[in-house]
Amino acid sequence: MEELAGMRALVCGGSRGIGRACAIELACRGAEVTVVARTEDTLKDTVASLDRQLNQRHALIRADSTDPEGLRARVAKHIEDTAPMQILINNTGGPPPGLLIDAEPAQLADAFASHVLCAQLLARMLIGGMKEAGYGRIINIISTSVFAPIRGLGVSNTIRGAMANWGRTLAGELAPFGITVNNILPGYTATDRLMSLFEHQAREARTDVRAVAEAAAETVPAGRLGQPEELAAVVAFLASPSASYLNGVNIPVDGGRTARQ
Repeated sequence: MEELAGMRALVCGGSRGIGRACAIELACRGAEVTVVARTEDTLKDTVASLDRQLNQRHALIRADSTDPEGLRARVAKHIEDTAPMQILINNTGGPPPGLLIDAEPAQLADAFASHVLCAQLLARMLIGGMKEAGYGRIINIISTSVFAPIRGLGVSNTIRGAMANWGRTLAGELAPFGITVNNILPGYTATDRLMSLFEHQAREARTDVRAVAEAAAETVPAGRLGQPEELAAVVAFLASPSASYLNGVNIPVDGGRTARQ
């Protein structure tokens, strides 16, 4: 599959979970991928696993979304040293669980910076190259909490909603340049992040993690948790030329869970 041949992609949170799966899928479809995360060892492992069927030169950038200016500087230098990018995957781990009313204002500010501000910085850096190519794809990995807030994830619910409207606003502004912006809303997906949330819920309920995971799966019509690779396949489609008329939408990838809400 070479539908993304000649394209260059920047994948945030690309060292594990959904981000890693997206990087692998994009590379399999011919894209040259640069993964971004804060841990160099896991980034190297991801890069080593990427397909090179078209002699792609994959790369990594060690940066942290809690330092937006540091992220901006490292990505800008990478683009300057290599070439413009046509695909941006915004994917950042969610804030810690907890009630919204218990959150300090600084927690909201930090989460906004890590998600919305970082996405804005990256988009502004990459959009010039996208416009020049007449082709661009910005795909935001968010959450089904965009549709319905998730109990116990107060800060995350708030920031995810802001991120979704950031993306949909940008979609209207960039459509005339051949650039689409879409939001993916993962449901229960088997990642380290989800497991840590299940562990928190298990402690709160004084039960075991397996019971929490089984209860979550029972709320999904498909009867199971999703896999990162399933979500990555949707991301790869949105990144492709075939998705050129799909723009400004929220797409749940959740086994049908939100459909019954």
